[in-house]
This record gives sequence, structure tokens and C-alpha cells, in this order.
Amino acid sequence: MVKDLYIKNMVCDRCIKVLKDELKANSIELHQIELGRLRLDIDDLDLDKLEVVLKENGFSLIDSTEEKLTEKVKVELIKTMQELPIQMDKKLSEHLADVLGYEYSKISKIFSFTQGVTIEKYFIKLKIEKVKELIQANEHNFTEMAQLLGYSHINHLSRQFKSETGMSLSTCKAQQTNFRNSLDKIM
Repeated sequence: MVKDLYIKNMVCDRCIKVLKDELKANSIELHQIELGRLRLDIDDLDLDKLEVVLKENGFSLIDSTEEKLTEKVKVELIKTMQELPIQMDKKLSEHLADVLGYEYSKISKIFSFTQGVTIEKYFIKLKIEKVKELIQANEHNFTEMAQLLGYSHINHLSRQFKSETGMSLSTCKAQQTNFRNSLDKIM
């Protein structure tokens, strides 16, 4: 039977590759895969096998409607961050409501309840992780980074970075240490 399953912590292209390889190795028929979601031809015995495969690789099935919506929000925000500069022609709230097909008030309430933090705060954390990545790559100056991430001014980015990490952008760059967090560990 073909089922759509939602997967927690599936946040990058490597996650997709790992799951593709693992499903193939375990003879589980994959129809479609994307961040946070699998479409499989699966029976109950294979579902047990799938849960083991997911757990061994740091993933898990999402059962509740609220958790599914929360994971969809996370995946959409991560997708937004993948291509720079960030291309949003409307407010984040409007974008999420359009993409997910729910009123933003409902999305926000469920996300805050399940994660203990607002969508906006989570999005800031994603941006800070992207800044850390950009600093390591050493291809852009701080002003360019701010522009790529949709900040109106470098000072805004600088204040948020210091607030989230406890250090300035310059200190972070000078340290040349990898203190990035994986996207599935942000919350």
C-alpha cells in the first residue's frame, strides 16, 4: 500500500541520500522523497523495518498532525535558506500561510506549542547558522552576508548574531573554529 510518511530531522540533501540508500538496502520501495517526507509502497512488516532504519540514522516518523505541520514549517524555512540571496516577495507569515495552506495564526500557535519558540525566533536561528557557514566559506564580507540574508543593515545582523552566539561577527571570523550546529539540532 502506498503511504505518505512524514519524517522528523530530515533537513538536507544528505539526509535524502542516506535514506534513499538505506531504503534500497532494505528493499523498501520508494516512490518519492523530499525533505521531511517519503512516499513508499509499504506494508506493516516493512513499516517496522522502516522505523528501525530511521532510528539508526537519527530520524523518526511523525504521527501527530501538529508535529507534521511543525516539520513542514521547518522544512519550508530550511528550503528558503538554501538559495541566497533569500527570495521572499512577501512577509514570512504570508509566505508560510500560502505554502502550507493554513492561516498563519494557526501555524504559529501550533509551532510555538510544539517547539517552545516562535517561528520568527527559529528563522533567526537558521539565519545565524547560515552566517556561520558563510563565515567559514570566507567568500563574503559581513555587509554582503547581511544583504544575502535579507537584513536591512549590517548592524541588525551583528546585534542578532551577538545575541544568539555571545560573540561578535569579527570574533567568530578570527577564531576560525567550527561551532556550527546541525539544522536538526537547532531546537
